[in-house]
Amino acid sequence: MTWKSLSESHRTIHIPSHLGFWRKLLAFTGPGFIVAVGYMDPGNWATDLAAGSQFNYSLLCVILISNVMAMLLQRLSLKLGIVTERDLAQACREHYSPYVSFVLWIFCELAIVACDLAEVIGSAIALNLLFHLPILWGVGITSLDTFALLFLQKRGFRYLEALVITLIGIIGICFGLEILFSHPSGIAIAAGFVPHLNVITHPDMLYIAIGILGATVMPHNLYLHSSIVQTRSYPLTQVGKKEAIRFASIDSNTALFLSMFINAAILIVAAATFFKAGRRDVVQIEDAYKLLTPMLGVTGASTLFGIALLAAGQNSTLTGTMAGQIVMEGFLNLKMKPWLRRLVTRSLAIVPTFIVVWIMGDRGMNQLLLASQVVLSMQLSFAVIPLVKFTNDPKHMGEFVNSRFMKAIAWTVAIMIAALNGWLLVLTAKSWVG
Repeated sequence: MTWKSLSESHRTIHIPSHLGFWRKLLAFTGPGFIVAVGYMDPGNWATDLAAGSQFNYSLLCVILISNVMAMLLQRLSLKLGIVTERDLAQACREHYSPYVSFVLWIFCELAIVACDLAEVIGSAIALNLLFHLPILWGVGITSLDTFALLFLQKRGFRYLEALVITLIGIIGICFGLEILFSHPSGIAIAAGFVPHLNVITHPDMLYIAIGILGATVMPHNLYLHSSIVQTRSYPLTQVGKKEAIRFASIDSNTALFLSMFINAAILIVAAATFFKAGRRDVVQIEDAYKLLTPMLGVTGASTLFGIALLAAGQNSTLTGTMAGQIVMEGFLNLKMKPWLRRLVTRSLAIVPTFIVVWIMGDRGMNQLLLASQVVLSMQLSFAVIPLVKFTNDPKHMGEFVNSRFMKAIAWTVAIMIAALNGWLLVLTAKSWVG
């Protein structure tokens, strides 16, 4: 027996066929924003801060390129879910041997734990900065969002989507205000979005650029998106699926564009505030929080930064635990009660965080955050390559199979991600040895 992906929410949102374009788009809107959360999580903040404070606006082009790659991969993911009526984990289990599927599941679980760990750390740091709560207390408090997720899903998937979109809106407003406070150069920002060779030839710039690329595309998002697009109830015909792909793609691209704005905003604020003042040593979230208000001369600038961080951390923990349920059910064909699944996932993230903070104190948080991003980089290709392979295969996709041009682009992106993340691991290993 194969379980329906995220069975408690599967096809629970009815899409009336008589709706006009805008009302139908609104009905399909939601999954893209849930996925976009992973592209603006606390794991991205440190690389964006370092990029802005050390290299001004130069690495905005890397954020743009990585976002375009993300749009492509998420479109392949939603397309797989809509066409095959399987999420990526289920497709892997049905296509590969039990041994390979089990190995892929282990890698994916490690990535989800690493991602969840980054969100726990981000939320704990935000609570510490805003309310002066000890980090250990903050780590414990973040476990409560497990119950919030259960409550919202019982009320209906649209309630969860509404919460996620609201938190994204809060993050966007906070950084929109930070940009106004920091008075960046519009001409310099525009120039920063233009790709240039210095990104490749400058070793330190290349290291941070690879870090941005490696932290942008989250492997669990590819499993997540292929599942949650199936929360919509549309005709399971060729016409119905074609329309679903169209609206789901608009939803996804719009949400990812907003995530690009937020990542770019973090970099822009760091450049306009820290680089401009010669403070190229600001690479930690805590340092940025403490310096924003005095350097900008605006009361509340640091508070807005902390609120945005807390919203990003809470948003990401909601989606990470949901992804954990999807991959366990998909790879193992094992149904576990949602509260138990989320408790297990959150425990696997909280326990190592508690241990590190207990032994190393607050200073160990940033090393743990870096380690989580390395684990994510290692796992990414194990999700990207099967996704590209399945969507390129007419046996899986039928008439919806990728065109020759799209196949070439998809494989190019997959190879590029594998190479860049491999190089990031080499550079990280050298930095640790050094």
